[in-house]
Order: sequence, then C-alpha cells, then structure tokens
Amino acid sequence: MDIKTAKKIVCEAGLNLSQKGLVPRTWGNISQRIDKNRFVITPSGRNYNDITPDDIVLMDIHDLSYEGSVKPSSEKRLHAEVLRNRKNVNAVIHTHQTHASTVAAAKCVIPVTDREVQNKIGTSINCTPNAIPGSKKLARLIAMALDNNNAALIANHGTFCAGENMDDAFEVAILLEKICLKFIEDSFLNHTGRHAPFDIKEMHEYYLTHYSKR
Repeated sequence: MDIKTAKKIVCEAGLNLSQKGLVPRTWGNISQRIDKNRFVITPSGRNYNDITPDDIVLMDIHDLSYEGSVKPSSEKRLHAEVLRNRKNVNAVIHTHQTHASTVAAAKCVIPVTDREVQNKIGTSINCTPNAIPGSKKLARLIAMALDNNNAALIANHGTFCAGENMDDAFEVAILLEKICLKFIEDSFLNHTGRHAPFDIKEMHEYYLTHYSKR
C-alpha cells in the first residue's frame, strides 16, 4: 500500500470511530501497515475531527523511528508489536469503548462459541494483566492476548482490535462492543440482581409490618 492511501484510510477510520462513539475526544489510536518495515499511525493528543492525512505519522516497524515533526501516538510500540507478530494483520485499532472497557476493568475473559463470530474475532476474547500504557511489557502482553484472535482486552484500559484491512478491524471493534454488552447483561445484570423467593417474601412481610403501618 502507498503511504498517501494508508494515511487517508487511518484518517477516515478516526472519524468513523468518533462518530460511532468508540473513542472519546483524543483517546485511542489507529495504525495501518505499509509494508513489512513501515506503518502509519495517528498522532498523539489530537482530536479525530481535526486530523488530516498530513498529521498521520509514518513509522519504522522495527526501531519505532518516525518521519516529520508530528509526534506519533504514545502507544506506537503496541501497534508495532502486533504488526510484527501477525503477518496477516494490516490494520490495528485501539479504543476505550464503553462496554468493552468495563469488561476489561473487570479483567474478564469472554469465550466465543458462535461460529460466525469466531470467524471474525476468534475463539476467545482474552484480557491482559495490568501493565503500564505504552510499555514494552504491555506490548508483549497484548500480542500474547491476541494470539491468533482479532480482539483483546487490556486490563483497566481498553481494547485492541485487528484486521486484515481497516474495514475488518472496524467491524471487530463494533462487534466487540455488542459482545461485551451482552456479557455484562448475562453475567451481572441478569443474575446478581435477582432475589431468591425467601428474600422476596421476607421483604414483603417487612413492608406489611413496618412501612404500610405508617
């Protein structure tokens, strides 16, 4: 892929993520592979609505050197690690989307049993242990959590979504949010909020003997 096209793809992806509510303000970052030695990534601390292709940073995938005066995302190392380890991945999206980040804060692993979802994401959505954002340790942990899957959670942080192209990575991010919302509803809202029959009866009797008399 040529550099100009890659920068345009990343720029458009940023707008799409912002419009879908998957990245608030300047949070999150996006990368696109150029070839085996280079990739482009979003700049540090910039609002997606204001970014132009000229702001997207060209980087070396091995030593993380970059061209120009625009500073790349502080999590560039994480993207490079994934792109180096997954030759079939050409686009990576890191988000702080609401439901997936909630599951990441709970440090849960979500098994994927639906065959259609497995084809898009993989057999499980793993979560990394805690690590400092942008660190070498976190980069290794994300690569391990992704393994051969296309989505992973970062403990107390957010998500990493990968794809053969940007459309695939974007679809993974959207699907991941739906899966995590369902996981939250099934695991927490639908079960822990239920009362046993004895609890209901006892509460009703308390109402009749105390509150109703007032």
